Amino acid sequence: MEIPRYRQIQEILKKQIQHDEYEVGDYLPSENELCATYQITRTTARKALEELQKEGYIIRLHGKGSQVCERRRSLGLLTVKGFSEAVSLNIKTEFLQMPHIGSWDKSLSFQPTDQEKKGQYVHFSRLRYVDSFPVMVEDNWLGVAKVPEFIKKDFVQGSFFKTLSQRYLIEIIGSEQELRSLPANKTIAPLLQVENGSPILQITVKYLTNIPNYYIYSQLCCNTDRYPIGNSYFLK
Repeated sequence: MEIPRYRQIQEILKKQIQHDEYEVGDYLPSENELCATYQITRTTARKALEELQKEGYIIRLHGKGSQVCERRRSLGLLTVKGFSEAVSLNIKTEFLQMPHIGSWDKSLSFQPTDQEKKGQYVHFSRLRYVDSFPVMVEDNWLGVAKVPEFIKKDFVQGSFFKTLSQRYLIEIIGSEQELRSLPANKTIAPLLQVENGSPILQITVKYLTNIPNYYIYSQLCCNTDRYPIGNSYFLK
C-alpha cells in the first residue's frame, strides 16, 4: 500500500531532526518552502507538520513557524530520582556485558510472545553510577531483526535510547512495569555495594515502541540507600 505523501514528508523531516540536521531551537522550513522543495500542496505540508507536533518533535509558534523542541516524554518509569538530572554532572556507566546475541531470562516478569521467541535477541548489561556511587544494574533485551549490526557499533553518544532513535528510528512511546522488593543475591550485592541478602528494588519494564509488536525488555536492580526512587523518567 502506498504511503501517503504527508507521511513521507513527515518521515523525511523526522530523520533530519533525529540526525541533528535540525537541532533543538531550530526552525523547520515554512509550509511554503516545503511546498516548493517537495512539490506538494499546502495541505500536505501542514498535515506533515501537524503529525510531527503530535509526536513531540516540534512546537508550532504562531507567526514564527515550526520549532524543534526537546523531547521530554514521560514514560512513567520509576528510576533513581536525580539520575537524569545528574547526566551532565557526574554520572558513569560501566558495561558488565557488552551487547551480544543472548537468550531470554526466564525469570523476567514480562515474557516475550511466542512470535518474539522465534527470533534472535541482543542482550547487554550495565552498571550505572551517580557521584561514583552504584545505583543500578540494568539488563536489556531487544530483537535483532530491527537493529542490524547493533552488537558491532558503539552507542550514539553513549546513549541506548539515542542509538535506537538516530540509528534505527525506534522511539519509546510507553512502558509497562512491575516492581518488587527482593534480597540482593551474591552477584548483584557486590556490584551495588550492599550486603548479600539486603533488600533492593527490582523494576522489570516492557517498553512499547513505535514499531508494532516490537518491544524492548529491561530489568533494573536498584540500590536506594543514597538516592530515593522518583515517580517519573524523562527521555532526553
